[in-house]
Amino acid sequence: MIRVNDFTSASNRELLKLYTELMSELRSRGIVRTSNGPDADVAEGLVAKALSLTLNTASTAGYDGIDPHGRKIEVKCRRLTRQNNSRQLSAIRNLESAHFEFLAGVLFNEDFLVMKAALIPFHVVKDHAVFVKHTNGWKFVLRDSIWTLPGVEDITERLQQVELSSLTCGYLDSDLVYRWIGINAYRKSTGRVPAEW
Repeated sequence: MIRVNDFTSASNRELLKLYTELMSELRSRGIVRTSNGPDADVAEGLVAKALSLTLNTASTAGYDGIDPHGRKIEVKCRRLTRQNNSRQLSAIRNLESAHFEFLAGVLFNEDFLVMKAALIPFHVVKDHAVFVKHTNGWKFVLRDSIWTLPGVEDITERLQQVELSSLTCGYLDSDLVYRWIGINAYRKSTGRVPAEW
């Protein structure tokens, strides 16, 4: 039997990495069918800190928080895995009601590191979303071209700074921090994430 360690001293990043490895093993054993996980909560937390959002309660439909300018922000994310590298965000319900002013779209790599993030005006989302009848929702794909559209703000570095600060809060794993710095330098020079990360 595996001995479970005390997780209270582990950093947030270490726990997420462990979760990734655990889910991968469970999937290989056929115990779970997908790599679904706490992606949305992680994304909301990073966006809230990076943009100083006041988050709504979990039951609030339509937007996740309000920024200091009073703008309603909806947070959507996608975690790209070895099994699924789709950039399609979860369905957006009732898009026609314009219940948010900006969509914060976040792409994570398999280990929950922010690959890319954008703050996208509602009209851009509406212009590029497609209604899917059988899900009764709007499909929006966070393609690289979205970052080039007028009004879209690249918030990748702001979220990565929040990630870095969360790595250095409390327990500091210097090797992980150096790897994080290296991954971002590599990503900036090549536009890709190294396979070993």
